Amino acid sequence: MVGTQLTDGSRIEVEVHGEGPAVMIPVNPRPLEGERAEAMRQWGADPALGRSLIDGLTGFRVLAFDYEGHLRANPRPHDLTPDTIAADFLAVADAAGARRFAYYGYSWLALAGLQLALRTDRLDGLAMGGFPPLDGPYAEMLAVTRATRAMAAAGPSGRPGEVGDWDSVEVAMSTGQAQQFVTLYESLKDFADDQAQPSCPRLCFAGEADRIEYGERWGHTTVDLAGPLKRRRAELAGRGWTVEVLAGLDHLGAMQAAAVLPVLRPWLAGIHRCR
Repeated sequence: MVGTQLTDGSRIEVEVHGEGPAVMIPVNPRPLEGERAEAMRQWGADPALGRSLIDGLTGFRVLAFDYEGHLRANPRPHDLTPDTIAADFLAVADAAGARRFAYYGYSWLALAGLQLALRTDRLDGLAMGGFPPLDGPYAEMLAVTRATRAMAAAGPSGRPGEVGDWDSVEVAMSTGQAQQFVTLYESLKDFADDQAQPSCPRLCFAGEADRIEYGERWGHTTVDLAGPLKRRRAELAGRGWTVEVLAGLDHLGAMQAAAVLPVLRPWLAGIHRCR
C-alpha cells in the first residue's frame, strides 16, 4: 500500500496488487460490511466489488483506490473538475510507480477516465463502463445533480424509501458532497465529446437496459446510458472503440464483476499483446 497527496492537499491510500501491466481502477479494494453492505445488496450492488475485480485481474498490476469514498469523506464542492481529477489520477500512478497504465472506470468514473485520457499520453488503454463516449448525458446529469443538491440542502424528507424506486430514495449526502458533482457537470456543460476522442486503445460497454428514468423530484429527467452505444455503435467502432452492449443488464447489473471481467480482461490482454 502507498499513499499520495491529491490536488486539494488531502491524502489517499492506494493498494497495489499483482504483477504485470499496470491497470488503474478507482474502486474500494476493501469489502464493505454491516448496514451499508446490506443496503447495497438490497439494491443489487456488490459490497465487495473492488475486491472481486482485483481478484479477477490476475496477471496485471492493479492500482486500486477508493476515490468515490475519499470524496464522500473529503468533499470538494468548488474544485472537482476534469483537470483536478486527472491530476489526482496521475498522482496515484506516480505514487505506485506506474509510468504507463490502462484505466477502467464505471459510470461517472468512466467519464473521469475519458477526461484523463484527453490530458495525458501515459495511457495504454481506456475502458469506460456505464457511460457513453459519444452523446454522453451531460445536460441530464447536470439536472440530476442540481436536484440532488437541492434535496441535500432541504434535509431528510422522512419518507420511507423503497428498494429499486429512484423516486422514493432518500438523498444521503451533505450539501458539500452533492455540490461537488454539480461543479463537475457544470464544468462539462460545453464539452463536445464527438470532437474530443483519445488516441489510445478504447473499450466502452453498458447494459442494454441502462436507462434511468428519474421522477418528479429530479424534474422527470431520463439518463440514457445504453442508447448512444446502440445508436452509434458502427460510428464508435469506426473511431477505434471496441463496443459491447451486455444483454439483459441495467446500470447496476453491468457494473458487477461477473459482467465486467469477461469483457475487460480479454480486452486488456489484447491491447498488451498488440504492443
